[in-house]
Amino acid sequence: MPTVEKVMIGLGDVVIAAPLLLVLILGISSLLGRVLSESTTTRVLKAGTVTGLVAALANLGLMLWSGVRHVPIEVGDWVVIPGQYHFAIKFVFDRLSVPMAILSFTLSGTIGAFASRYMHRDEGYNRFFVLYTTFVLGMVVTSLAGTIETLFAGWELVGLSSALLVAFFQHRLGPARNGLWVWIIYRISDAALLLAAVAMHHLRGEGDFDKLVGSGLWPEVATSLTGHQAFLVGILLLVAASGKSALVPFSGWLPRAMEGPTPSSAVFYGALSVHLGAFLLLRASPLLDASPPLAALVAFLGLNTAVFAYLAGSVQTDIKSALSFASLSQVGIIVAEIGLGFRYVALVHILGHACLRTLQFVRAPTILRDYHAIEDAIGGRLPRRADWGGPRRGRRDWLYRLALERGYLDAILRDFVAVPFVTLMRRLDALERRWTDFLAGERSRESEEKKPHFGAIEESS
Repeated sequence: MPTVEKVMIGLGDVVIAAPLLLVLILGISSLLGRVLSESTTTRVLKAGTVTGLVAALANLGLMLWSGVRHVPIEVGDWVVIPGQYHFAIKFVFDRLSVPMAILSFTLSGTIGAFASRYMHRDEGYNRFFVLYTTFVLGMVVTSLAGTIETLFAGWELVGLSSALLVAFFQHRLGPARNGLWVWIIYRISDAALLLAAVAMHHLRGEGDFDKLVGSGLWPEVATSLTGHQAFLVGILLLVAASGKSALVPFSGWLPRAMEGPTPSSAVFYGALSVHLGAFLLLRASPLLDASPPLAALVAFLGLNTAVFAYLAGSVQTDIKSALSFASLSQVGIIVAEIGLGFRYVALVHILGHACLRTLQFVRAPTILRDYHAIEDAIGGRLPRRADWGGPRRGRRDWLYRLALERGYLDAILRDFVAVPFVTLMRRLDALERRWTDFLAGERSRESEEKKPHFGAIEESS
């Protein structure tokens, strides 16, 4: 192995180990009841983030200098069943993964420094940073994943930390409900990604992306799958991406996620995790080349999301929700660019948009303060945008109601997905209870009557 590749592999190990050590240090100290002080937590966070960032930048520099564009790092196997399944831990440093890793470290470090002051003396300070470093680890693992199993592990870390931080202010009912809503949507996304992993193993015997989309330099590689196979796997990945990036019809969770602290809203739903769906589509972009109907569907979904986000964002009355829909609109355009084949344009768009939204979310509280200060100074409200004419009044009112209700997407998912599923599970539970009562006799029935009923628990909550 050339010396340059050995150096890049060593730097890659540092990139992966830095966020892992952050989670271990903060997590283990919390489990042992020896919570680190705010100043120590800040120093540890800065050291880990800077170390990972410098190693990632050094890897990028070596890639540009040496011409090596694809460096795999195989850590080991999870499970090996000869002739059936092979679950491996593998990371890849290439043109797509390295910029995403650098972006993750840069923005996470910036928001981490901001959060150390924003969360000062908050009773949940340590809990926030444990979840925050878990998110950073998940982003790095997802960005560098070389197999779908490795990506799924990072995907889960990002989802878990995101949902828990949405519900960070757990003493209030709103954050807890919205955190649960985000977690449910993420479960749908995770299920689709898991099914995609199963399909990959069925078609290729393992989850290595090189086996799925071809080995070589991204994005010039071509998949060996047939059009129908690429469409099947691509649809599952598209559902997973839609849930994680809040594409239609899963867009309703994004404004709900604003219940979390401003630092987490900035880096999660304005900059990083909201782009993970687009990143997944970029990683699997050769599938779009093999299946033109899949590429057309991706482009259509992206444009549809962009239009929906523009309409919904136009009627928002709070700045964080307006920014979340503005972010979603750009994500929709990015997805459309991927579907149309502009892969490098989409990657640059992700990098630039993530940095812009981070700045806007962090600046949002002071913008409101400055806005109110100006209104106090002039003794009235600032002039608003004039009516642009638009469609006729009846159609305009209909569009306004549609945007105000956010396309009724939440109601559709609740009434046609969640309620039927819960109803089915309750009927199966009742059937199971009848069978156990029949087999166990009266004693089992009496013991069940003493237990709190599921409906009573739901009503009390």
